[in-house]
Amino acid sequence: MTIEKAIKTSIEYETRVRDVYFEAVREAQHADGKRFFQLMADEEQCHVDYLRVKLDQWNSDGTVTADGLTTAVPAGEVIEQGVDKLREKVGGRPGTVEIQWLGKAHGVERETSDFYRRMVDELPDAAKGLFRRFLEIEEGHLALVQAQIDFATGTGYWFDVREFNLEG
Repeated sequence: MTIEKAIKTSIEYETRVRDVYFEAVREAQHADGKRFFQLMADEEQCHVDYLRVKLDQWNSDGTVTADGLTTAVPAGEVIEQGVDKLREKVGGRPGTVEIQWLGKAHGVERETSDFYRRMVDELPDAAKGLFRRFLEIEEGHLALVQAQIDFATGTGYWFDVREFNLEG
C-alpha cells in the first residue's frame, strides 16, 4: 500500500469509529455514557482532521510526520495504573444501550488498531512514525473501552484483572 493510500484509508477508519461514537451519544440513556461517547467522538474527529492535514502535507512535499498528534485518552499502561481514579469517573453502571454501543466501539477500535499495526509493519520507515503513534492511541482507546465493558457487564474483571471470585 502506498503512503497516500494508507492515509486515505486511515481517514476512512477514523471516520467510521467517530460515527459509531456519535451514534452512541445520540442513543445513550445515561449522562455518564453520553459524556464518555462524546469524549471519544471528539477524539476521533480530531484524528480525522489531523489525517487530512497529513494527506495535504504528503501531497504538498512528499513527507509525513507524527508531529502534533495528541490524545485526550491516556495510554493503556497509564489507564491500568489509574484504575481507582477511572472507576470514580465511570460512575454508575451503564444500561443495555450503552453496553451495546461499547461492544460496537470495541469492534471498530480493534479493526482500526489492526490496520495501524499492519501499516507499521508494511510501510517504509518514513511513514512508520505516524502510524505507530496512531497505533499507540488506538490501543489506549481499546483499553479504555474494554475497561468500560468489563465494569458495565459485571464480569468480575477490571482491565483483565479479576476483581472477585465466586468460587471458594
